[in-house]
Amino acid sequence: MPIQSVNPATGQIEQSYEPFDRVTLARCVSQAQTAHEALRHMPVESRCQILECVAKMLEAQRDALANTMTREMGKTIVSARAEIDKCAWVCRYYAANGADLLADESLQSEASHSYRRYLPLGPVLAVMPWNFPFWQAFRHIAPSLVAGNSILLKHASNVPQCALAIESLFDRSEFPACTIQTLLVGSDRIADLVDDERIRAVTLTGSETAGMAIAAAAGAKIKKTLLELGGNDAFIVMPSADLDAAVAAAVNSRTQNNGQSCIAAKRFIVHESITDRFLERFEHSLEALTVGDPMDESTDVGPLSSKEALDKCLAQIDEALSRGAALRAGCERLAGDGYYLSPGILTVTAEVVDNFDFDEEIFGPVALVMPARSLDHAIGIANRSRFGLGSSIFTADEAEADEAVERLEAGSTFVNEIVQSHPNLPFGGIKASGYGRELSAEGIREFTN
Repeated sequence: MPIQSVNPATGQIEQSYEPFDRVTLARCVSQAQTAHEALRHMPVESRCQILECVAKMLEAQRDALANTMTREMGKTIVSARAEIDKCAWVCRYYAANGADLLADESLQSEASHSYRRYLPLGPVLAVMPWNFPFWQAFRHIAPSLVAGNSILLKHASNVPQCALAIESLFDRSEFPACTIQTLLVGSDRIADLVDDERIRAVTLTGSETAGMAIAAAAGAKIKKTLLELGGNDAFIVMPSADLDAAVAAAVNSRTQNNGQSCIAAKRFIVHESITDRFLERFEHSLEALTVGDPMDESTDVGPLSSKEALDKCLAQIDEALSRGAALRAGCERLAGDGYYLSPGILTVTAEVVDNFDFDEEIFGPVALVMPARSLDHAIGIANRSRFGLGSSIFTADEAEADEAVERLEAGSTFVNEIVQSHPNLPFGGIKASGYGRELSAEGIREFTN
């Protein structure tokens, strides 16, 4: 089957590519090994300098790259430009700090001199998702290249133009040839790649099912893996919170990237004394958003990435309703071309909240709002999930914030802010949201010896 790029705003096929055959794939792996040998012998300072040049290339081509992203997966053009800026940011972070993060560290022992040195592992297979087609790739690429590893990028099959654009950037840099290679293959070829002994590690951002398959295949070969598998993030609002700020953050978190973000808040757990006020303002703010053409500068929410994504969201909404949720607003497929869903709210009443059994990540602009009797009750609801990626609490009470940070089962907890990925902060989850950390010092050291 061809690998196709379909514009989700129109449903039209923009590009079609033939998948790599086995001979081409084997050549790519061999080239990755050669590139790694050249890369590891470059001084880390040189790798940092070239990465700074890549940041400048990203900025110079910002509009063209953003245009490709919007046409291929439907994010608004404004957010696409911001994504390219963020990729340049992470490149600059590791260009400026990579040498220090990888520097030898002296250790105490009975020897005359003991130290820790970070050495690259070798070619890394990066299996990446479509929702942030540049950022998800770059937050792995930047630290891995500085560490000295080459990368084989198996991107999501619906964003081949973005994947090839990423490869092209590095082809035109001063990194060794084939340092970054895009593999135009389907998911059915991943197991063979993991099985290849020349590939030394695997990182995946994707679904829970895909993570289990990668972990099993890599485990059979004793290979290092890093998994970021999405989440069902909790967003707690307490009575002392600035309600206007909390609502604005809720709208931003739930609708960013057209509702298709792993770290977006999905379960809004609001103290019962302010639930009605929160819902009224939240609904009003969502209804004020402009849904439409993602190329229009004034659009707030564009289409979902594919017909399959839209159909899944609609099925999940029906499932939540069948389990006791109620429809408050929106959540409807919009008429016309493209895969549009109106931003909406599902609510859970106080009578059923403790027995509400629905722990699916709705990957669209749909918020699930439920009341809590206390902070203890809110944390209990938040932790009643197999996922544990991120979490937020909105409160003016420092003791409440500290208790939430201590007790919430998530890879990160943000206070009076939405969950974010930041080059200087370790990023990753626990439980079914995966393991390992990207970004910061941990991210550059994940794929080193």
